[in-house]
Amino acid sequence: MTAPSGLSVYPRDITRPSRREAELRFTDLHWFEELPHGGYFAALEQPASLVTQARGFLRPFR
Repeated sequence: MTAPSGLSVYPRDITRPSRREAELRFTDLHWFEELPHGGYFAALEQPASLVTQARGFLRPFR
Protein backbone atom coordinates (compact mmCIF):
# COMPACT_ATOMS: atom_id res chain seq x y z
CA MET A 1 0.00 0.00 0.00
CA THR A 2 1.25 3.47 -0.83
CA ALA A 3 0.22 6.84 0.50
CA PRO A 4 0.59 10.21 -1.21
CA SER A 5 3.63 11.99 0.19
CA GLY A 6 4.87 15.56 0.18
CA LEU A 7 8.17 17.00 1.32
CA SER A 8 9.15 20.60 1.95
CA VAL A 9 12.86 21.06 2.53
CA TYR A 10 13.95 24.09 4.53
CA PRO A 11 17.59 25.24 4.32
CA ARG A 12 18.27 24.81 8.05
CA ASP A 13 16.61 21.39 8.41
CA ILE A 14 18.61 18.72 10.20
CA THR A 15 18.59 16.63 7.03
CA ARG A 16 18.11 18.05 3.55
CA PRO A 17 17.36 15.27 1.06
CA SER A 18 17.52 15.99 -2.64
CA ARG A 19 14.51 15.34 -4.84
CA ARG A 20 16.21 12.18 -6.11
CA GLU A 21 16.67 10.87 -2.56
CA ALA A 22 13.05 11.73 -1.72
CA GLU A 23 11.77 9.86 -4.77
CA LEU A 24 13.72 6.78 -3.71
CA ARG A 25 12.34 6.91 -0.16
CA PHE A 26 8.72 7.89 -0.88
CA THR A 27 7.03 5.71 -3.50
CA ASP A 28 4.17 8.14 -4.20
CA LEU A 29 5.80 11.58 -3.99
CA HIS A 30 3.35 14.29 -5.10
CA TRP A 31 5.04 17.38 -3.67
CA PHE A 32 8.66 18.38 -3.28
CA GLU A 33 9.86 21.92 -2.74
CA GLU A 34 13.05 23.49 -1.45
CA LEU A 35 12.37 26.73 0.40
CA PRO A 36 14.63 29.75 0.90
CA HIS A 37 14.05 30.32 4.66
CA GLY A 38 13.33 28.29 7.77
CA GLY A 39 14.55 25.17 9.41
CA TYR A 40 13.85 22.49 11.94
CA PHE A 41 11.14 24.55 13.68
CA ALA A 42 9.40 25.68 10.49
CA ALA A 43 6.03 25.98 12.24
CA LEU A 44 7.52 28.63 14.53
CA GLU A 45 10.00 30.22 12.12
CA GLN A 46 7.94 30.33 8.91
CA PRO A 47 4.30 29.55 9.78
CA ALA A 48 2.82 31.16 6.65
CA SER A 49 5.22 29.21 4.44
CA LEU A 50 4.35 25.96 6.20
CA VAL A 51 0.62 26.55 5.70
CA THR A 52 1.20 27.38 2.02
CA GLN A 53 3.15 24.14 1.59
CA ALA A 54 0.47 22.03 3.29
CA ARG A 55 -2.30 23.62 1.22
CA GLY A 56 -0.33 23.16 -2.00
CA PHE A 57 0.20 19.48 -1.26
CA LEU A 58 -3.40 18.82 -0.21
CA ARG A 59 -5.15 20.86 -2.95
CA PRO A 60 -5.23 18.07 -5.58
CA PHE A 61 -6.85 15.67 -3.10
CA ARG A 62 -9.91 17.82 -2.39
